[in-house]
Amino acid sequence: MTTLLQTAIPLAASYIPNDTRTTLMGLSREDLAAILERVGVPEKQRKMRMRQLWHWIYQRGVFDFADMTDVSKELRAKLEDVFVIGRPEVVTEQISSDGTRKWLLRLAPDEKGARHEVETVYIPEEDRGTLCISSQVGCTLTCTFCHTGTQKLVRNLTAGEIVGQIMLARDRIKDWPDDMTANPKPPSSGRYITNVVLMGMGEPLYNFDNVKTAINIAADGEGLSLSKRRITLSTSGVVPEIVRAGTEIGSALAISLHGTTDEIRNKLVPLNKKFPIAELLEACRNYPGVSNAKRITFEYVMLKDVNDTVADAKRLVKLLSGIPAKVNLIPFNPWPGTAYVCSEWDVIETFAEILNNAGYASPVRTPRGRDIMAACGQLKSESMKVRASERV
Repeated sequence: MTTLLQTAIPLAASYIPNDTRTTLMGLSREDLAAILERVGVPEKQRKMRMRQLWHWIYQRGVFDFADMTDVSKELRAKLEDVFVIGRPEVVTEQISSDGTRKWLLRLAPDEKGARHEVETVYIPEEDRGTLCISSQVGCTLTCTFCHTGTQKLVRNLTAGEIVGQIMLARDRIKDWPDDMTANPKPPSSGRYITNVVLMGMGEPLYNFDNVKTAINIAADGEGLSLSKRRITLSTSGVVPEIVRAGTEIGSALAISLHGTTDEIRNKLVPLNKKFPIAELLEACRNYPGVSNAKRITFEYVMLKDVNDTVADAKRLVKLLSGIPAKVNLIPFNPWPGTAYVCSEWDVIETFAEILNNAGYASPVRTPRGRDIMAACGQLKSESMKVRASERV
């Protein structure tokens, strides 16, 4: 049975209406040190105090300065006057029959007072827990098979709003060290959130700097401590930024491919008209660190009578030649108004067999959270871009 939980069960103090204080979420270590200088912490103490704040915020998950017991009361009071450690507001929480959770999150007001919404999804498995997070409100790419693509881009998320989704999810599923007695049976890996994928709303490489900062915070060994090999950045093919992402971010890479000819991919992923398949795959070949131990994942949604023929599978094998890769075959997840239909199961199995026989691992992704519209390609919020004249 699907359950829908409204904000009748909010996290205490996780969002404070009309709070105008600056959030510390998403600030780098250097920025935190600058904050401490601003509130008068002597230079000799800043590094120590910065590490204390970092520990409490990202390793312990506190959002109340009063809980930082090894920080002086005077400093805590100064910080609380000006800053907040917040989370997005939970508008709704839906729990699928398969255990998948989807949160509709309302963000703090922007500089014009507008409050927008994004969706975040948690997928539990026996050996891991994967969190799918968003990088933008809406999307600019208009991929025709994707529900998010029907929502125009509203704005980029800040680094704090990206990291905040991870923090909020850890709050809700009790994945902090102090919560082990409340939620004592994590997956066999020992943690509830082991993997983070930027496969939610938006194109991460069109929000490069904020995504980079957020991933660095998530991967910090003294904070959220997620391995960059378990953080996957998914792109529809922003070719100029792919190699840069490998150099400056260093996370795992996933490519939303979905077509084996420019003609088909132009229809499914209009960005292909700007960066065609040949250019995209060349950027993948040059991705820093790519190897059999660090393969690129190619995502391929299976669409009946569109991209699922034997010829498509054989063409895909040729396209991936020389790239350490695996292919995730994604049964199409329907959404209201779509004209696409999922490929038949025997067609998907034949497609997978051709790839496997060519040496490419090609698991068929089990649809999760379909009953709550939480599956791949189904995320969307009702946020609309507000004209400047309407914000005054």
